[in-house]
Amino acid sequence: MSKQKILPNLQPLRGFLALCVVIFHIPEISKTVNIVSFSDWPIFHKGEEAVWVFFTLSGFLIIGQLYKELKNGDVAIRKFYIRRILRIYPVYYVVLLFGFAYYSLILPAFNIDYPIEYSIVEGLAWCIGFLPNVFKVLYAPGAILLVLWSIGIEEQFYLMVAPLAKISKPRPFIIGLIVFTIVSFILFFLPGFDFLRKYHFIYFYMSFGGLLSVLHYEGKTDFLIIKNDILRLVYYFMFFGYFFTDAFVFSQDVWIHLFSFPFFGIFILNISNEKMFVINNKVLNYLGTISYGVYMYHMIAINFILFIVMKLEDKLGLSDISLILLINLSCIILTIIISHLSFFYFEKPFLKLKKRFNA
Repeated sequence: MSKQKILPNLQPLRGFLALCVVIFHIPEISKTVNIVSFSDWPIFHKGEEAVWVFFTLSGFLIIGQLYKELKNGDVAIRKFYIRRILRIYPVYYVVLLFGFAYYSLILPAFNIDYPIEYSIVEGLAWCIGFLPNVFKVLYAPGAILLVLWSIGIEEQFYLMVAPLAKISKPRPFIIGLIVFTIVSFILFFLPGFDFLRKYHFIYFYMSFGGLLSVLHYEGKTDFLIIKNDILRLVYYFMFFGYFFTDAFVFSQDVWIHLFSFPFFGIFILNISNEKMFVINNKVLNYLGTISYGVYMYHMIAINFILFIVMKLEDKLGLSDISLILLINLSCIILTIIISHLSFFYFEKPFLKLKKRFNA
């Protein structure tokens, strides 16, 4: 079996995006338990935007692979879903079950009252039924369980798209992606479809990322790949300026998304085809490798660190700045440690098994 081509620069991007989500949530959760926090810089408010890039990247890679199968004769849909299950669900269910145990058993054991407005059976039904985004909005089930919403959005999307790839031909599939992206974007903002916004049914990032991938496979994206090295670097600086500044803030959500999903897609298309440089930094690539764990486990790490700080804050006697630094560094380091252990001692066996079902 030939090895699948690894696109350059995407692992460091994953690591960067995962850290954006972590540092977004640290001050948010700190405020809920009245612990000093810092979030004055724009980068501390870009967690949601980082998830949008993750969606775009997911569509770019996964729909691209589905399209290659389609072009080569057949989409092995059974193998596709088995690969998704083996990659996504081991960690998903660990976090899901730990989250229920944390709010139902662990917090009460420490005499910490957290209101639970749902039954465990109902919560499991929503989350096993691919609708953790609806569960999140209906019940605000707690930070550890909130991170599952984006996994639900992805799986809902691929439950729709993979069967369409299976029964489609290449050209209709491309047209379908174009139509789906346009229609899903329009419906998302129409007054009569408020539930799409309420429950975060934000599919057009994935479909547009996938569209760019299949068009690139067909050699039809030359006009989107910036040939001039200087202009391309300017585009890359704009992307990071999106996260580190407020230069791309819009007054209405429709303009934010109308700008963001093509902006992110074109960025991913360019860096994954970059010839001038490839980021080979071991730390950045390693963070990308464990980025799924970083995203999924970081709320557990944050809750643990803040619990310890709540118990020891008076004894520590630290200044606000020192305490903020301690909390942020501790949360990031603990998240990386958990993700490292999970990847190498829990996820790897599933990933090895997953290779058996490659197309």
